Amino acid sequence: MTDEELWGRVRAGEDVAFGLLFERHAQAVFAYCLRRTGVWAVAEDLMSVVFMETWRKRASVTVEGSLLPWLYTVALGVTRNHQRSRFRYKAALGKVTPQLADDDHADDVARRVDAETRTKAVISELEKLSAGDREVLEMSAWSDLSQAQIAQVLGIPVGTVKSRLARAQRTVRGALVEEAL
Repeated sequence: MTDEELWGRVRAGEDVAFGLLFERHAQAVFAYCLRRTGVWAVAEDLMSVVFMETWRKRASVTVEGSLLPWLYTVALGVTRNHQRSRFRYKAALGKVTPQLADDDHADDVARRVDAETRTKAVISELEKLSAGDREVLEMSAWSDLSQAQIAQVLGIPVGTVKSRLARAQRTVRGALVEEAL
């Protein structure tokens, strides 16, 4: 059954159809959120918010073909909101006297630590890009969307997607080569 057919059933009130869409796309949305945040637990939370918002707006959203572009649109907004909240939180923490942590986190799950470390290194390079270039590169590299779908998600022309993608690839490739030297 296609996403469009399942979405029609969701809009008709079949919550089981929504569960099928969740199972189909949850991993892609999670991966997108993880790459945007670099933190496994935050990505899980944000993925939940994406699907909660999708469910909440089900009556007003129409789907043609795949639901994934809509989910990425919601995920983009959710991760942007998270980043803004994170910056405000860090600013507030800067006003508080720091306390030393005495917990030993050596027992954390190794795969999460490794995944976060790798993801943060990539995010560090991506943060050097403009917001527009970064969003296009992330969607192209991580979200399995065509350039036309990326243009749809971001609300920009396809030509702009192409130029941003080319510029971002040059910038990141150059930065990674410099870092290796």
